[in-house]
Amino acid sequence: MTMMNLNEADLANAHPVTPDAPKTMIVVPCYNEAERLNEDVFLKTLGANPNLSFVFVNDGSTDATLRILLNLQLANPRQIDVVNLRQNSGKAEAVRAGLQHACRIGAALVGYWDADLATPLDAIADFEVVLNRYTNVTVAYGARRQLLGHRINRTVSRRAVSRICAGLARLATGLPIGDTQCGAKLFRNTPALYAALAQPFTAGWLFDVELFTRIAAKTAQPSHCFYEVPLAEWHEVAGSKVSGRAILRSGLQMLRLIGQRFATRRSDPVMRKMMKVA
Repeated sequence: MTMMNLNEADLANAHPVTPDAPKTMIVVPCYNEAERLNEDVFLKTLGANPNLSFVFVNDGSTDATLRILLNLQLANPRQIDVVNLRQNSGKAEAVRAGLQHACRIGAALVGYWDADLATPLDAIADFEVVLNRYTNVTVAYGARRQLLGHRINRTVSRRAVSRICAGLARLATGLPIGDTQCGAKLFRNTPALYAALAQPFTAGWLFDVELFTRIAAKTAQPSHCFYEVPLAEWHEVAGSKVSGRAILRSGLQMLRLIGQRFATRRSDPVMRKMMKVA
């Protein structure tokens, strides 16, 4: 597998699942992660999981991230791809580029995981179990719930922001979503996912909510296709590159998208009839 520089023409092409492709491909977006990336953990995980592959996306890093990623690929070229974005485009676009690449390879399951490994890599297997067991589920996403015995360590401020994001997600999707901002998600490789990735995201840091909204809009029974996976372990890792201003800007953009959703519902004749009956 080789390093790629993707452009919009490349990203427009998606291919169906192929039998010789890895079963699961996980996208790992990376921006200046040279000091935090734990190469040994990634390689050890791949050594224990022959049906798993990683797609590392270098998002225009200015440090040694790209060199580290290429060395990782040399260490295991069969299970590691590197996608290089020449300019820093933000996490949303890095994830989108990586998911498009994984879909084009033809993996049955594609997802993304934060490079800091706040969610341990061994949790990938829990997500796979869900998608293998429930064939109608197409989206499995991590939820950092404070359940008895679970090792979930978050600051008060992060919990508060997460609750606000979850509220926006419920308004945007119409689904009882509890946690959208955990950086651990796995999707079935479907036409609905292709469609959801066709255009760049506009909600910035809240792109996860926008992605869920797009998938829900293309799904006949969205309440049946989403599955929230309570994480057994999650640890906050220092070094977040998200600013308060970026969070606020993303929130405002998400409110605009929510407004568009309700406007669309009001303009739909079927929805208007249902609202009158109610």
